[in-house]
Amino acid sequence: MEKAKRAALLEMLEENAHMPREKMATLLDMEVSEVEQAICEMEKEGIISGYHAAVNWERAENSRVEAMIEVRVSPQRDEGFDIIAERLYRFSEVREVSLVSGGFDLLLRVSGQTMRDVAFFVAEKLATQEGVLSCATHFILKDYKTLGVVLEERSDDDRLAVML
Repeated sequence: MEKAKRAALLEMLEENAHMPREKMATLLDMEVSEVEQAICEMEKEGIISGYHAAVNWERAENSRVEAMIEVRVSPQRDEGFDIIAERLYRFSEVREVSLVSGGFDLLLRVSGQTMRDVAFFVAEKLATQEGVLSCATHFILKDYKTLGVVLEERSDDDRLAVML
C-alpha cells in the first residue's frame, strides 16, 4: 500500500474507527479486502495500538476526576527516562504518559473516582517512586475536546432574541 493511502487510512481510523470499511475503500479507491488487509497488517506491526471511544464523562452517570501531572525525574543510567515512564504507566490510575520538553520531563494524565483518590495516588504512589524529583498536579475541570472530538458544540440558537 502506498504511503499516502496508508496515511489517509490511519487518519480515517483515528477520526472514526467505526467507519464502514466499504466507505473507507471507496474514499481510498481500493477494494474492501485491501483495506481490511492493510488494517490487519498495521495492527500486527503495532502502528495501530488500539481503538478508543471519546467519552464525555460529565454526561456519564459514573463520572470521574482526572488530572494532568507534571513530573520532574532523574533519568536512570543506561535507561534514560524509559524505565521510569514504564514504572509509572503500569499504575491503573495512569491513562497517559508522555516525555515532553520544557520545565518538567513527563506529563501524566491520571484518573480516580474522587479528588482524594488522585491526591492519594500522587502522595503515596507517584511521589515515592525512585527517580521522581517533583510533581505538580492540575485537576481537569472540564474537557472541551478529546481524541479530536468536540464534546459539546455550542449553538448560537440558544441566544435570546433582541427586539429593537
